[in-house]
Amino acid sequence: MDFYYFKYWTVGPDKSPQMASGALMVPTGSAAPCTGPRPVVLYAHGTTTASTYNLADISDPSNPANSESAMIAAVFAAQGYIVVAPNMLGYDISTLGYHPYVDGAENATDMMDALTAARKALLSTFTPNTSDSGKLYVTGYSEGGYVAMATVKAMQAAGDTVTASAPSSGPYALESFGDAIFFGQVNIGSTVFAPLVTTSYQHAYGNVYTQTSDVYSSTYATGIDTLLPSTMSLTSLFQSGKLPEASLFDSTTPTSSTGVPAVDGAADALLAEPSVAQYGSLAALFDAGFGSPYLVNDTYRVAYVDDAVIHQDQAEMTILNGGTLQNGQLNASTVALAASPAVGLRQDLALNDMRNGGWAPHEPMLMCGGDQDPTVYFQNTEIMAAEWSPYVTGGLVSVLDLNGTPSGAFAALQGAFQGTYAGLVSSLGASTAIQSYHATEAPFCMVAARGFFAQVP
Repeated sequence: MDFYYFKYWTVGPDKSPQMASGALMVPTGSAAPCTGPRPVVLYAHGTTTASTYNLADISDPSNPANSESAMIAAVFAAQGYIVVAPNMLGYDISTLGYHPYVDGAENATDMMDALTAARKALLSTFTPNTSDSGKLYVTGYSEGGYVAMATVKAMQAAGDTVTASAPSSGPYALESFGDAIFFGQVNIGSTVFAPLVTTSYQHAYGNVYTQTSDVYSSTYATGIDTLLPSTMSLTSLFQSGKLPEASLFDSTTPTSSTGVPAVDGAADALLAEPSVAQYGSLAALFDAGFGSPYLVNDTYRVAYVDDAVIHQDQAEMTILNGGTLQNGQLNASTVALAASPAVGLRQDLALNDMRNGGWAPHEPMLMCGGDQDPTVYFQNTEIMAAEWSPYVTGGLVSVLDLNGTPSGAFAALQGAFQGTYAGLVSSLGASTAIQSYHATEAPFCMVAARGFFAQVP
């Protein structure tokens, strides 16, 4: 395969012209799968804090994008797919100054502009025998899974053709996911995701805070709105005290004081540090997100939780109360977004939640993930499956739980993932292995995506 670095124009959330870059990977050679008309995979990368992220720079092992780039190349380009992988705004040559994190409309525009530019660039490559067949597959992992789904949504609205898609382990149900975290179910990586999302939405909508100390504790508030992406490594950000490694919330429990007993009682129960009685073995995982110094200040957390109690996300409340989203027990009418959230961040999460707009994919979609994922909870996938339950039943939308009982077309892949993770637990111990769960899923979901695409005419 040949790697090409391309630049393209797109627009920022404020509609200003912005230059971005990406990788174009083109199969080469005389073998039938690598020449002639080939399908295109449009790939969205995962969350990164590295401002120098460049998926086209495959030759530099110190490049923070090197591992993901190599996986994309091995799984897709080496198997005969033309790959278009934008670096996205905020990274590499982008001068935007921040990344529009989980800003669905903006991310989709970036992806679509990259695709347009890459298709034009393909005509000028050194591989004239490899051409675009017209088939387009959209995929991505983690943040990229969200971006992939947002791109499918936007392309359908624009009347553009997507042959099939495979968003993987993405935070699609953003409002529910945000509520779960503020309720104390703190995910691994939350202290990185928080400043990325608040900075993104503050730039896009201007309603998250008046000043950063409205949201963040005095220890971290200064400069947090310009911190990410960064030239510093994540380890350096933690060691230098720019971010806490795990403590999203205060370990001293704050309390609600709306004056409405029902609201205060429910909020206080949710604000309490997670207990084994509530969450069983997950309590220790969630509890790691509490400490001192902590990132999000108590006043803001209480206001958010009060709002979530008053203006409820139905899917999240169902899960919280012991319900299940599996086996078709819920449908679109019972996983609705909150009707009128009052806190700015919740408004923005709802706006960018993939349930918003009442849409559904027109072409085959596979959602891959693992139901033990401690970074992007599998409930995101389950909620979308419930939202689209008629399409799941009808076979248009498929769900793959890598942690499920091996069965069907992906049984071998499920078994391989479970064996790999069991090996990590055996060698590292459960408490250390769980930190690698999300990353361990990635190549398995990529292979699943490729297998799924091969089955779509």
